[in-house]
Amino acid sequence: MTAPALASPPMQRPRMLVVGTAFAAVAAAMVVVGMIGVYLVERSAVVSAGGTWLPDGVVLPLTQPNVMLFGLIMSSVAIQWAVSAVRNDDRVNSYLALGLTLLFGLGYINMMAYLWSKAGLDVNASLQATLIQSITATHVAMAAVAMVFVALMAFRALAGGYNSRQYDGIAAAAVFWHVMVAMYVLIWLAVYVTK
Repeated sequence: MTAPALASPPMQRPRMLVVGTAFAAVAAAMVVVGMIGVYLVERSAVVSAGGTWLPDGVVLPLTQPNVMLFGLIMSSVAIQWAVSAVRNDDRVNSYLALGLTLLFGLGYINMMAYLWSKAGLDVNASLQATLIQSITATHVAMAAVAMVFVALMAFRALAGGYNSRQYDGIAAAAVFWHVMVAMYVLIWLAVYVTK
């Protein structure tokens, strides 16, 4: 009599999408961090020479950046909720969380457009305005890419492509989203808080 063969556990899928997204997110983060570094060096040089950093007519209020910060933090919670819901095969909550994440992203872009119109930044007039506009526009582009990624993963989730065994697309979108939010925290500190 022979012993019955034990069934092998299902093979773990490689998480190539998550790893690839992490590399792309780190590359985008390096661009933003490099731009913030240039901004801080230039600001330090002007302030060390006894000048004022922001030129006349440029107003950087803190209310809108604070609202954007808290909105993006809530969006980070929402995208993590989506990952958790997909891992638990809770389709309704995953759809709700993905939609809420996209709504927070739209709110961020809308608030940034309003801030640009209110700040009085003339890119051709000063280096300061050029740096601020470049950093914030790069981050808005990063947020738009993150929103497209989340939207594509949401459509795939709607089609039933993700469940508790395969949720790497939603997890990858969450990785990129979290890095995008972390980059905004750096921008918030370097550009808006320390002016």
